[in-house]
Amino acid sequence: MKLAGGIILGVALWLRHDSQTTNILYLHLGEKQAPNTFYVGIYILIAVGAVMMFVGFLGCYGAIQESQCLLGTFFTCLVILFACEVAAGIWGFVNKDQIAKDVKQFYDQAFQQALMAESDANNGKAVVKTFHETLDCCGPDSVIGAATHLWREDLCSRKDSILKTFETVSCHKKIDELFSGKLYVIGIVAIVVAVIMIFEMILSMVLCCGIRNSSVY
Repeated sequence: MKLAGGIILGVALWLRHDSQTTNILYLHLGEKQAPNTFYVGIYILIAVGAVMMFVGFLGCYGAIQESQCLLGTFFTCLVILFACEVAAGIWGFVNKDQIAKDVKQFYDQAFQQALMAESDANNGKAVVKTFHETLDCCGPDSVIGAATHLWREDLCSRKDSILKTFETVSCHKKIDELFSGKLYVIGIVAIVVAVIMIFEMILSMVLCCGIRNSSVY
């Protein structure tokens, strides 16, 4: 249990402080902040991981002391954590497309402002350049976006060759890949931990029943 909690906590902290997501989701376009719905799921994982580590100590102590009360409490906490994990998984599945969609809309707004900006007073250009440098992309999925690297070198970094210039990937595609990859990792970790939790719930109940039966005799 402590190991599972440590795995969840470690993965959640890695996702929380990942340089790509941090660079993008901390951006501000004027007074508007980039959508950070992605972090809601991360904070849930951090909380679940920390609680699981504490509950793991509780289960170990209950098993050593052969305490039915502590093992029963351990089982109840596992059920609650399992329910939270399932709820977080459902939330992530429902919002997996919306997260990337919100970030792409934020990028598109910044891109439009960067194209129309006549001065550096508008920070749309800085936001767009951060997207381009972080994700190694250039422009949205549109005709204007596809040709951005040809006529706006101030927004897209110059490539070493013409071939590399035309191989530049759109930022919409890169955003989809970024968040789908992160959610894929979260999904794998959640499934593995859920299986571990099910086995731990079964074992805790078997141990609790064994202690109760031994006390009778």
